[in-house]
Amino acid sequence: MKQNILEMEQYAIDNNVPIIEKKSIAFIMKYIKEHDIKNILEIGSAIGYSAILMASSSPNAFVTTIERDEVRYMECLKNVKKCGMEKKINVVYQDALELNLSEDLKYDLIFIDAAKGQYTKFFEKYKYFLNPNGVIITDNIKFHGYVGESAKLDKGNLKSLVQKIESYIDFLKNNPEFDTKFYDIGDGLSVSTWKTKKN
Repeated sequence: MKQNILEMEQYAIDNNVPIIEKKSIAFIMKYIKEHDIKNILEIGSAIGYSAILMASSSPNAFVTTIERDEVRYMECLKNVKKCGMEKKINVVYQDALELNLSEDLKYDLIFIDAAKGQYTKFFEKYKYFLNPNGVIITDNIKFHGYVGESAKLDKGNLKSLVQKIESYIDFLKNNPEFDTKFYDIGDGLSVSTWKTKKN
C-alpha cells in the first residue's frame, strides 16, 4: 500500500495532476478516525489518491468518489484495484453537477476537491445529502496563497478563479445554515457543520 501511494505521488508530479497536500489528507484521515466517519462522498477523484487514503483511515470508512475526466477516472480505477480497495471505494464517472444521487443517500463527510470555480454550486447541491452530524470539508481554500490577493492579480483566468474562491469563503462565512472553521493546513481547508441538527 505504501509503495502504491508513493507511486501515485510520483505520477501526480510527472503528469501535473493536482492531489491533496500531505498535511491536509493527514488532517482529514485523523478526523475520520476520531469522529467514526463511515460514509464519505468525494467530489473530484483525480487519480484516487485522497479516496484511497480516506478509505484506509478506518475499517468502517466507505468512499464514493466522483470524477468527470475520463483519463483520471481510469487511473483512479486502476489505483483503487492496485490497492485492493474495490470493496471500500465506489468510483463514479460523471460530472458531479449533473449527477443525480438517490435522495435517501446520506453521508457523514462530503469532501469537495474538484473545479474550484464551482465550489459554491457543489456545496449547495450536496448539502442535502449530509447527515445531521455530518461535515463538509473543502480543500484549496488558500489556493497557493493567492486567495485574499485577487486585487493584485492581472485580469485573466487566475484572477477570475481566485475571486470565485474568495466569494466561496464569503458564502461559507455568511451561511445561515452552517458553521465553518478555516484551517491553515496544506493549501487551506474549511470544515463546515450544520448550525442546527437536521432530523
